[in-house]
Amino acid sequence: MKSKRYKKLPENTKELQADSIDKLLNLIKTNCTTKFDESIDLNFRINNKQKKSEVNLRSVVNMPGGTGKSVKVAVVCEETKINDAKNANADLVGGDDFIEKIKNGDLNFDKLICTPAMMVKLSKLGKVLGPKGLMPNPKLGTVTDDIKKAVNEAKAGQVELRNDKDGNIGLSIGKKSFDDAKLIKNYNAVIDALEKEKSNLTIKGDLVKQVFITSTMGVAYKIKMDKSL
Repeated sequence: MKSKRYKKLPENTKELQADSIDKLLNLIKTNCTTKFDESIDLNFRINNKQKKSEVNLRSVVNMPGGTGKSVKVAVVCEETKINDAKNANADLVGGDDFIEKIKNGDLNFDKLICTPAMMVKLSKLGKVLGPKGLMPNPKLGTVTDDIKKAVNEAKAGQVELRNDKDGNIGLSIGKKSFDDAKLIKNYNAVIDALEKEKSNLTIKGDLVKQVFITSTMGVAYKIKMDKSL
């Protein structure tokens, strides 16, 4: 059942003509009528159903304006690198003992970074980390010896780009409290990341079919992109 608050929001907004993000942000923020600082979210519908194979995107984008979220970062590394991880402001750090805790279901973190040397041991926990989307991956920059860079990027505002089986990619580009310039910077960073990913794919036609913008408890509007992807 729709709440009284929701019933007051505009109806059938998805059917409206697509418009540029800079014009839509004011509408989105006006519709943020809850008491908390709502997230500003994007949903991309991509052309993932190809004749020879499906498109499965998995990458990351660094948000220049941040995300407004506090990220708890854990690092699994050799004993000789534990101080490096702590100096990089990782929230949780450990080696074999930490892996054992993870094995027992201690997943009190948002992002997990692992050095290549320890990945052999950590990879055995796929059934624990995989379903939570926490398994480190070299492509995502979370299997690395450059612990400082990985931790800094994770805390600064790094967001994963990953489509589901229906070709949807959902992610946040910030909060209602962000100024429009910051949100637009983050949006452009996502577009640039998708453009880069497309160049690495064998795909017929455009990669992105539609993109919508909404807030956590708001309604969606269709974005008109400046260029085809």
